[in-house]
Order: sequence, then C-alpha cells, then structure tokens
Amino acid sequence: MNVISRLVKEGLICDPESPRGRIIQESSKLFAERGFEKTTVRDIAAAVGIQSGSLFHHFKVKEDILKAIMEEAVRICVARQEEAVTLAQTPREKLRMLIRSELETIHGATGRSMSILVLEWRSISQHNQQELLELREQYERLWFQVLEENSPGELAIRNIPILRRLISGALSWSTHWYRNDGSIDLDQLADYCLALVLKQPMTTEDEL
Repeated sequence: MNVISRLVKEGLICDPESPRGRIIQESSKLFAERGFEKTTVRDIAAAVGIQSGSLFHHFKVKEDILKAIMEEAVRICVARQEEAVTLAQTPREKLRMLIRSELETIHGATGRSMSILVLEWRSISQHNQQELLELREQYERLWFQVLEENSPGELAIRNIPILRRLISGALSWSTHWYRNDGSIDLDQLADYCLALVLKQPMTTEDEL
C-alpha cells in the first residue's frame, strides 16, 4: 500500500476521487494557476462540475479549502519522510533518503500543493497558520533527529539549525532550475545534495 492509499485509509487525507477530494484537487489547480484571491467559489464549482452552493456542504469558506490543500501536502510529506527513514540502515543513508524524499515532494505529484503552501501562506488566518506549523513540526523534528545521528565530524556545517535551513533553501530553489526530463534524475540530484551536506568528495564517475 502506497503512502497516499494508507493516509486515505487512516482518514488523514481525502480520497482524491471523493466529492471533497475532487474539490481539493481542482482548487489546487486553480490556486496554482490564478492565485487564491483571484479564484472564486464559482470557478471551483465549475471545475468540479457542481453548483456553487454544494461546495459549502464540504467547506464552510474558501479559506478552508486552501487550508485543506496545505494540510494534506504536509501530511503526505511527513508520511513519505517517515517511510523513507525506515528503509535506511545508517545515519548517512537516512540523510540521503530524507533529501531524496524532499526532492520527490517538491518535484513530484505534491509539488503544486507545496508551492501553494509557500506562495499562499499569507492568505490564511494566524489560527490556521499555527495549526499547520504544529503539523510541520513533525517533519522538522525528523530532519533534526537524522542530522544529529550523523557524526558532527562528517557534517559540512556543525550548526544543525543553520544546516537544515540551508538544505531546505537549496532543495526548494531547485524548482527554478531542475527539470524532470533533464540530464540527471532525482536520485543523482539527491547524491549531489548529500555531497554538499557531508564531507564527502565527489568522485570522477559521479560527475556529469
């Protein structure tokens, strides 16, 4: 059972084919294309193929849809990270798996939702922001735990909070230049990122 199916079964995210799930999926597309503010309830209803009033059987206000998109993105991200770590045997392997998983989150099927999470953050209330930050804390705790498991002498930077922020920034910025159909795949990109985080020189055969 893949991560998405497991989360649906556990009731942590909506079935994408359910009425509520379809609203979330279509809203995600519209928010990414037009922005949250410029997307109307009527736009969402038309994309889903329902009457505008039917949306309110599932969500009280438009912001609740935005929050649901963000919340599901974080839940999927956390679940993938946790699964990735369980597959690794050593601290170095765990770190590489975290990097690879985060790249998949950014460049894979959840990339749009993660982009919305960043770009539309100010469009949600402080209360909703706080709930999302508490959920994301699970994700960051796992990163800190794995970084701390690696020997300080192996880390390129010993200040773990700073190192984590630099990793996050570098991986997020890859959306500006990395292409899935380019000359390297996500596995290779993960190896390059790992080489920056650890004191691990690249070998000749690793080079492009």
